[in-house]
Parts: sequence; C-alpha cells; structure tokens
Amino acid sequence: MPFNYKKSITFRLLQAAKAQRARSGAHLMRIGLHPGQELVLKVLADADGRTMSQLALALGVQPPTVTKMVTRLSSQGYVRRQVSDSDGRLARVYLTETGRDLVVSVDKAWKRLEREAMAGIEDKDRKRLRKLLRQVEKNLSVSVDDDPDHEEDLEPDEADTASKTSKELNAA
Repeated sequence: MPFNYKKSITFRLLQAAKAQRARSGAHLMRIGLHPGQELVLKVLADADGRTMSQLALALGVQPPTVTKMVTRLSSQGYVRRQVSDSDGRLARVYLTETGRDLVVSVDKAWKRLEREAMAGIEDKDRKRLRKLLRQVEKNLSVSVDDDPDHEEDLEPDEADTASKTSKELNAA
C-alpha cells in the first residue's frame, strides 16, 4: 500500500509553512521588505553590530545569503556596514534609525500574522502546538546517522544489515 503523503503531518507542516510564508510576504511587502529581511532587522535589534558570520549563524543561512540581504537592506537605508575597529577584515552591521523604526512595523506585521494564523485556536492548544513544533524542529535537526530510530524507515534487508553492523560495532 503506497504512503498517503497528503495525510502525513509533515505534508501538513509543509503546506502550513508555505501559507505562512505567502501571508508573511504580503504583510512585509506593505512595509517594503521581502521575507527573511525582517529577521535580519530583528536579529540586529536584539544585538546590533554583529559581523556577517554572526548574522549568518543567527539566521541559519550561508554567508553569501547574508551578504545579499545586507546589501539590499543597506541600499534601502535600513542597515549600515562598518569596518571593525579591532579587525579591519571584519565588517559589522548596524541598524540605522530608519531600520530601527522599521522594526516596530515588523513587530506589528508579525503580531497580525500570529493573530491570523492562530484564529480559532484556544490558548492551551496554542501552547501545546508551540511545544510540539519545537520538538519537531529538534527532531528534524538531528542527523539521520545519529538517529537510532532511523532503522525503522529502512527496507527489511537494509534494517537487518544496519542492525548487524551496529551489533558488530558494539561487540568490537
């Protein structure tokens, strides 16, 4: 019997993520931002003067992506790059006053999105959903090779081989 992906939780999660990104994009477009740019502003609002590497790490993206985002935000006047006083090879990114003001609009857009997404869901269910999504995120962040339950996803012959290999390694 084939796997009915349409009834899977991960498919529903994917569909919800797509809908969230589209709705978020619509809200952000009204304030002159593209999805993802608001996160740069929020991260800098939390700790201004981060290096490009620090931004990439905080955002969970590759450095070239951050460079592109910062370049666009800089051309819009929301952030500025400044060479580090202590290390001339490093550039630090700072919010401008305009960028700081825009963070207030980002917060309003996020609050609106949160209200729309959670409409009709009770507080206790919202808390439970937040907790469950944190667990899903944690589960998906684990490497497949480090997951002992991964063997359950393998075909029977593969599972036997993996189990034997695991037992052989443990015996050694």
